[in-house]
Amino acid sequence: MLKSNPVVRRRKIYWDTIQQDVLVDVILPFGFDPSHHYPLLVLNDGQDMAGMNMDLILSEVFHKKVSKPFILFAPHAYDRLQTYGVSGIPDFKGRGSLAAAYGDFVVKIMIPELMRRLKIKHFEEKVIGGFSLGALSAFDIAWNYPTAFSKVFACSGSFWWRRKDLKDNYTDADRIIHQLVRETANKPQLKIWFACGTLDETSDRNNNGIIDSIDDTLDLIKELEAMGYIRGEDLSYNEMIGGRHTLETYGIVLPYFLHWAFGSK
Repeated sequence: MLKSNPVVRRRKIYWDTIQQDVLVDVILPFGFDPSHHYPLLVLNDGQDMAGMNMDLILSEVFHKKVSKPFILFAPHAYDRLQTYGVSGIPDFKGRGSLAAAYGDFVVKIMIPELMRRLKIKHFEEKVIGGFSLGALSAFDIAWNYPTAFSKVFACSGSFWWRRKDLKDNYTDADRIIHQLVRETANKPQLKIWFACGTLDETSDRNNNGIIDSIDDTLDLIKELEAMGYIRGEDLSYNEMIGGRHTLETYGIVLPYFLHWAFGSK
């Protein structure tokens, strides 16, 4: 057993909007000291942490000093198609209706309550991330709470989230998150790390030879660059050759993000 093995706990936090408890996987670094100012990573889809072997990933990350020790809060998804989305803007099927309430839950209820239980007074910084729909949700929450989070991680993001079905005269202007960014007046002070796998999917809406997950992510980056974000400074795009829409790929990608977010420069 590595000396740096993290401590895994599971907690329940009541979410009044759905009138149910939400399970949250909490992973603490070895030798956790509540008086120390650790960074925090909030990662969507906590129900996938066991399948990703997250405790083993973090054990290696800490042991090899890929990143400094941090604390992980990973809330399990409640009805992913309603909870994850863009705040206040459901997609063409009415999905994402709980997105705004979920952002409030994460920022105003879950984080403060777990800080209270763990006797944590302060985090060095707070970062949020996710995969697929969880990545869309993480980006949306960071965008709506830019003073709560300093960085956001979005892997294989579902940035296709749209107002119209493809058969209803859809155009790329109907993508919801792109429009949200385009219509934001002031640049949020965030650092953003995107990743896609070249085998994420096979869909190619516009038949340009680039799969949609990559196309939608690159188009979102263009919107961000138009706002003043600069690649290599507050914006990073990473493509994994042969990467798929799987927990295995996500587990391979994550340490690279952790080094970027919390590692020595």
